[in-house]
Amino acid sequence: MIDLKDLRETPDKYRKGAADKNVRVDIDAILDFDLRHRAAQQEFERLRAEQNAASQSIGKLKDPEEKKLAVARVGTLKASVKDAEERARQLETDLQALLLLVPQPADLDVPVGRDASENVVVSKWGEPKKFNFKTQNHIELAQKLKIVDFEAGVKLGGSRSYMLLGAGAELHMAVIRLALDIMVRENGFTQVTVPVLVREEAMQGTGFFPTGREQAYHVSEDNLFLTGTAEVGLTAMHAGQTLEESQLPLRYVAVSTCFRREAGTYGKDTAGLYRVHLFDKVEQVVIARNDIEESKLWHRKMLGFAETLLQRLELPYRIIQCCTGDIGVKNASMLDIETWMPSRFDGKDPATGYGETHSASRLYEFQSRRLNLRYKGADGKVRYCHTLNNTVVASPRILIPIIENYQNEDGSVTVPEALRGYMGGRETIS
Repeated sequence: MIDLKDLRETPDKYRKGAADKNVRVDIDAILDFDLRHRAAQQEFERLRAEQNAASQSIGKLKDPEEKKLAVARVGTLKASVKDAEERARQLETDLQALLLLVPQPADLDVPVGRDASENVVVSKWGEPKKFNFKTQNHIELAQKLKIVDFEAGVKLGGSRSYMLLGAGAELHMAVIRLALDIMVRENGFTQVTVPVLVREEAMQGTGFFPTGREQAYHVSEDNLFLTGTAEVGLTAMHAGQTLEESQLPLRYVAVSTCFRREAGTYGKDTAGLYRVHLFDKVEQVVIARNDIEESKLWHRKMLGFAETLLQRLELPYRIIQCCTGDIGVKNASMLDIETWMPSRFDGKDPATGYGETHSASRLYEFQSRRLNLRYKGADGKVRYCHTLNNTVVASPRILIPIIENYQNEDGSVTVPEALRGYMGGRETIS
């Protein structure tokens, strides 16, 4: 949620911020609601003060008739106070609902653009492997090696479903264990297990509702929602708390099963492991001090942990600065990592060969204001925390570049050296 005081003082910033993100929101209507709410609140407080004064004056009256009239007036004022209070409360509720629709303006270093086609390549690592034989895509390889069963997955769970078998399941778990070792043992993050079935307040507090609601699975009988990322649990676990500055930054990592409806992607990447409804993800979250430069440093550092994993797997990748039209309503900035997937390459434009595997976001106060997540500084002042999140690895999508980049002419797949220790020393899937 954005700062209402800042919205009042700099409405043009939010008008431009919404326009840059292609979000339709009526800033003038929100400001009008704000004025009406404040006027109603002032009216309520005026009437309440008048009621209190009238009540106090009753005891001083001697004349029975005057006292009777005063009591009647207090009764009338009481009804007016209640009416004014309800009016102010309803306007506040309506105002808060409107404020939830206002996107966070993008940082000035984020390129303005309509959609992902206008994202900017920041850097690259590694060179795509050149094969001296005709390559196969991950679907063909996985089916021949019997490490993924798409038919059984669809039979059980419908479209975009799958089952990992044998070495496929081992490879999946190996990547997750490598990611956790990098985050916990090497970088000191605290591992957490989080609920994947949460209340609406957690989804709204982390910015996944109301915008994006169509992407979540709703368990209507219990009014709970399946999360699409551990970011929800890791960030919302401190909702309503005031931390001490000495506790920050909090560094969390979790592996969780993620659920996404993929609404709006009909006909897009329908085959294979790229766009599925259910997957496992190792997610990192940092809750930091209210310091923009510190947030920027953490943003880059968190991205670096994901780069470490890809470099150990020796998978070529590139880093993308997402433009305003592609970073969503809650992010001030978002950096994606796209990993080389040979089957996506059209043979002409190298850009077509990269597929998104990671996304790193900095959100400043946006989530903390919704969650009322604050900390007390050394100076005694209470401030909202800054929050950041990033994928360490998401599987089975990461299996696509592993299988395709490590394929051999005989149809076998070499196990990346970094994963062999997690697979009993296994070197090849054949």
